[in-house]
Amino acid sequence: MTDPNQAADESGTLEADEEAFVPGIEIRNLYKIFGRDPDRWVDAVRNGMTKGELNRKHNHSLGLCNINTELPAGHISVIMGLSGSGKSTLLRHINGLIAPTAGEVLIDGQDVAKMTADELRNFRRHKTAMVFQKFGLLPHRTVLENTLYGLDIQSIPRRESVPRARHWIERVGLHGYEDHYPTQLSGGMQQRVGLARALANDAPILLMDEAFSALDPLIRVDMQSVLLELQKELRKTIVFITHDLDEALRLGDRVVILRAGEIAQQGTCQDIVMNPANDYVRSFVREVNRSRVVVLRSIARPKKPGEDWPELCLPGSTTLEEAAKRLTSSDIREAAVLSRQGKPRGVVDLMDVTRNMLRGD
Repeated sequence: MTDPNQAADESGTLEADEEAFVPGIEIRNLYKIFGRDPDRWVDAVRNGMTKGELNRKHNHSLGLCNINTELPAGHISVIMGLSGSGKSTLLRHINGLIAPTAGEVLIDGQDVAKMTADELRNFRRHKTAMVFQKFGLLPHRTVLENTLYGLDIQSIPRRESVPRARHWIERVGLHGYEDHYPTQLSGGMQQRVGLARALANDAPILLMDEAFSALDPLIRVDMQSVLLELQKELRKTIVFITHDLDEALRLGDRVVILRAGEIAQQGTCQDIVMNPANDYVRSFVREVNRSRVVVLRSIARPKKPGEDWPELCLPGSTTLEEAAKRLTSSDIREAAVLSRQGKPRGVVDLMDVTRNMLRGD
């Protein structure tokens, strides 16, 4: 199998093809210890003291341990893990709701933890917006008034804010519900209001804390589709928290898996599914339908020198499931895999596709 960060040109040699991720949020050497004297125990944790030891011997709780990650600008990064893994704690460091015991959270080169109260207030109003699991709507305000809330906080005149709010209400599919109250709406509709409220703020960073987990499965999938469709246009830096791997793989350009406050693995969806780093991650991906996650750019191999490119051309983003359908619906059993620029970058055949669909780790 070829390196997914490489591509084949017409001579069969390999050259870089993947899009470079520009960090939107950089988290460096981040530790969070909860307790009366957390600073006292940072060095002990750095030197190997476990979470259990810290709690048992010193009555302190280790929330995050040596978190280092880059969340790319203009993409959806998913932070996932089981309950107690530290994912929501990590999210709250990004907008300064929690201060780290040690480490940095850098946005546009500025450490959130070192912002003054005024800087932090301005940062929250203009740089970030939040979508909550429990919707967070004000029950005494209508859909329109809830959507206007963040703009009111910014003291934007109603003659400017109302058209903006109505625009986003329509974009999330709630046109005609502007004068309804939250109790008159379904759970999915309430979450659409929460999303419209966040988008109306026009903040470049969108933080979503298990935003869809309280919804019924079908509504949840529908909201995922709404988010993906909006993101194609908006290209915001989105940090999405979930405990659901299927949701993470559907939404994430990059996935960070936490376990007991530490990073178990991080990378693209392809990295996570095709090369789980340890038994913990392997247990997550074991039941994943690889054919709907793995894409052709991850399995493409170079064309042999002197061979012609196959007649059938498929985008590198084609899933194995889609590729198998295309290859079995015709007499062609081999396809050229195209780069994002539409140039041939490698080849696959039906055997490559089926082998990778069935492969276990």
